[in-house]
Amino acid sequence: MTKLEQLIKELCPNGVKYKKLGEVATISRGGSFQKKDFCEDGVPCIHYGQIYTRYGLFADKTLTFISEDAAKKQKYAVKNDIVMAVTSENIDDVCKCVAWLGDDEIAVSGHTAIIHHTLNPKYLCYYFHTAMFYAQKKKLAHGTKVIEVTPDKLADITIPVPPLEVQAEIVKILDNFTELTAELTAELTARKKQYEYYRDLLLDFGVHGGGASDCEWRTLGDVAEVTDYVANGSFASLRENVTYKRNPDFAALIRTVDFSNGFDRDQMIYIDEKAYKFLEKSKLFGGEIIINNIGAGVGNSFICPMLDIKMSLAPNAVMLKTSNNKFYFYWLNSKYGKNALSKIISKSAMPKFNKTGLRGIMIPVPPMKEQEKIVSILDRFDKLCNDISEGLPAEIEARRKQYEYYRDKLLSFKEQ
Repeated sequence: MTKLEQLIKELCPNGVKYKKLGEVATISRGGSFQKKDFCEDGVPCIHYGQIYTRYGLFADKTLTFISEDAAKKQKYAVKNDIVMAVTSENIDDVCKCVAWLGDDEIAVSGHTAIIHHTLNPKYLCYYFHTAMFYAQKKKLAHGTKVIEVTPDKLADITIPVPPLEVQAEIVKILDNFTELTAELTAELTARKKQYEYYRDLLLDFGVHGGGASDCEWRTLGDVAEVTDYVANGSFASLRENVTYKRNPDFAALIRTVDFSNGFDRDQMIYIDEKAYKFLEKSKLFGGEIIINNIGAGVGNSFICPMLDIKMSLAPNAVMLKTSNNKFYFYWLNSKYGKNALSKIISKSAMPKFNKTGLRGIMIPVPPMKEQEKIVSILDRFDKLCNDISEGLPAEIEARRKQYEYYRDKLLSFKEQ
């Protein structure tokens, strides 16, 4: 019998009481400061936007500060409070939260709920990330472009409240899971830095006009076919011929956003046969280089996957076909490729580049045998660092799924 099983047998053999969050916590709204109020030093603070991207489940130090003057009218969280972001662009992120474990009081921005409670703070934060809580918040969420859960409504959330000793033991078990995942993630980060170092070392052919004597330098337009989205028609006729669909249809429209976290086939959009024919010249067959040419991810490049469906290129991207796509994919992602692309990207509110600029960048053209050797070496590194079916990413994903399974299992109790 495990320690947890023993504690449950001794302290709650007949089940656990389920209570409304409002019975064990007081819930208040955050303050009103914005990112523009950040300063170098002062009163520690958490902005709701940071909860999605910069904090984990727990924190004892803040990443930012606001001035004493800006802090006078703010709302504060104290040690063990939960700080929850109650607005988001999607249902998954709304109600993301962090348990504040530091000794200082911290200012909390708007679009948050500050939950002051009588439970183990880690236990409560773990619960707020379970499938059980997700099902409840989904019923409370409202909005379309901006999803919101009103802080007052959180009081109606039902949570299991076992004795504190049981809560502490569950936290201990889940902490071990998260620590192991953190160690694997740290190792993956180190491997990726190693991979980037060797990639840049292997792809160092000197500056334009220099480098190895057997490496020729040519424009990208000389060695690549460059195609974009509207390759067989005009933008004026685009709406008449192309309609995007969420449900599977005749062909897939491959977008750069589909590669944001490894290629995600579940997020693809589709087009019908008419649209596919309209986009005749931007057909994809798998293996082509796809480069984002506008917006926040401008310059990012990817290899088109091999899929069992017809494919075409989506907007905001260009497609390259070369004699060795993998080699030039690696070069474009190296510091040399990134530097070359940066010179053709406009420095405007919406950064972008065009096909003419892309065709004009100078690229190395070493002998094919050397290209293939470099690709073979970098493929092995890439598989170790990025392949979600093998290597460290696969192990991290397996650990994450195992953690989520046990988290939800440990936080489910027979109701008293």
